[in-house]
Amino acid sequence: MGKTILIMGTFDTKGEEFAFLRQRVLGRGFPVLMMNIGVLGSTTLFKVDIEADTIARAGGSDIETLRSANDRGNAMKVMAAGAPIVLRELFTARKFDGVIGMGGTGGTSVITAAMRALPLGVPKVCVSTAAGGDVSPYVGTSDLVMFPSVVDVAGLNRVSHIIISRAAGAICGMTEVWPPPAKEDKPIIAASMFGNTTECVKACSAALSERGYEVLVFHAVGTGGRTMESLVRDGLIEAVLDITTTEWADELCGGIFSAGPERLNAPGENGIPHLIVPGCVDMVNFGAPNTVPQKYRDAGRMFYEWNPSVTLMRTNAEENAAIGKIFAEKANAAKGPVAFLLPLRGLSILDGDDQQFCDRAADAALFAAIKLHLNPAIPAIEVDANINDAEFASRAVTLVLELIAQKS
Repeated sequence: MGKTILIMGTFDTKGEEFAFLRQRVLGRGFPVLMMNIGVLGSTTLFKVDIEADTIARAGGSDIETLRSANDRGNAMKVMAAGAPIVLRELFTARKFDGVIGMGGTGGTSVITAAMRALPLGVPKVCVSTAAGGDVSPYVGTSDLVMFPSVVDVAGLNRVSHIIISRAAGAICGMTEVWPPPAKEDKPIIAASMFGNTTECVKACSAALSERGYEVLVFHAVGTGGRTMESLVRDGLIEAVLDITTTEWADELCGGIFSAGPERLNAPGENGIPHLIVPGCVDMVNFGAPNTVPQKYRDAGRMFYEWNPSVTLMRTNAEENAAIGKIFAEKANAAKGPVAFLLPLRGLSILDGDDQQFCDRAADAALFAAIKLHLNPAIPAIEVDANINDAEFASRAVTLVLELIAQKS
């Protein structure tokens, strides 16, 4: 038997659409497993393998209770809690190889909650009315694919025939093609990078690759930091070379690239080696110039238009001191080896000597706060270099390898 595709959705209201999707998948030679998340009922158009009551019970209720309560919001919460549990159990039992779902915003929230529970690399496609907007709440740190439905998922027509057929082809193709197995199992180091720290991270990656490590680089734009820490929690990462912690500047000042207040937590919680560098915390990211909050414009802050879509604001000494205290507290809570490496000649390209964001007093406030609040047993090593200088990258590589050796 070939690879199986699980199809999930609200069969109570969209049975016709799912029957068509099922036919398209079966027509490509893939067995199917049908999972209903519809609270109101089911369908007789095809055999349903996992009914909604199974999902409701996994979510802490039962289908009759949800129906009698007639509370759509609560029903969605229960199904969104139960669907990830059931889907993960089915995948662990090797019942399917790829998954596809279709829905409006309500169905999408349940479908994507379930898909996010699956490991990286499992094919996941969600055909959704919400796919044309901001999909970050649905995708999170997952690798699921949002497929725009174009028209509402409400009946079959000449447009939905095309969309559903193409989506069926997408999930079949994704499930059919798996990457070749890696020739060697190298330990993985995760690194955080930004345009303003690219040279440093590239040099570190090359040096660590020569020493037998595979380096995964994550762009520190919010989703990058969250994804990196998600993989750390999944146990896939040997150590973290956190060169670019700028997401904390955005978290503190309301920028667009915040990774949330949990950023820097995962390595310490998992007890893996963590080298923390305050890379690019000299800047907060906003969108086009007209998106910068008025309070900052009125305060006469320093701005730099990095590109038409990104306006950078220089952090000040007060903000840097607050960030330094947060960094120290995160490090103090770590269960594994942790250290700081501090570039005295600039946290970014723009903070280099005589550059637009060069503000040594603000940098000094950051460094002082780190050292003031840091457990004295944790190293905070200063390097008289810019973060992108070869000397700094060399010290970063040496130090992260020392932390790994401590863990061993």
